[in-house]
Amino acid sequence: MNDETTPTLYEWAGGRPALARLFEAFYREVLADELLEPVFRGMDPQHPQHVADWLGEVFGGPACYSTERGGHAHMIGRHLGRAITEPQRRRWVSLLMDAADEVGLPADPEFRAAFAGYVEWGSRLAVVFSRPGANPDGDEPMPHWDWAVPPWRPQPKKTSASS
Repeated sequence: MNDETTPTLYEWAGGRPALARLFEAFYREVLADELLEPVFRGMDPQHPQHVADWLGEVFGGPACYSTERGGHAHMIGRHLGRAITEPQRRRWVSLLMDAADEVGLPADPEFRAAFAGYVEWGSRLAVVFSRPGANPDGDEPMPHWDWAVPPWRPQPKKTSASS
């Protein structure tokens, strides 16, 4: 769907700086949340930056997560055996949406629909991958998310030629 005039979701979001702010704010809340803190207790201090790289790549930015962290196989491995519950997943989604508002990610309906769609899809896969005994395919490709509908931008008004 992207062409030369439609920015990637990564560009529209504000690139790596915006995603880094998002995940710094988000994980501050996660670590203060009684339902989610046990899942993330002892996380690598660089975890928010790694997740920013992940989402950046998924949203059309540079392939930092794939080249530096091992791509989708690594992300799947980070969820194995964690037994994430549906209430934890929903809280994670809710806190991430709140963080998007807090840091000023674009609030236009097209971006937020794409953002929410990915967050729902990805968090549901995390639950599946985290189930005891899950044996996901480690060779799955890195997901790439795009606009469901390109962002609306006003068109210049047509002027009639003078006679």
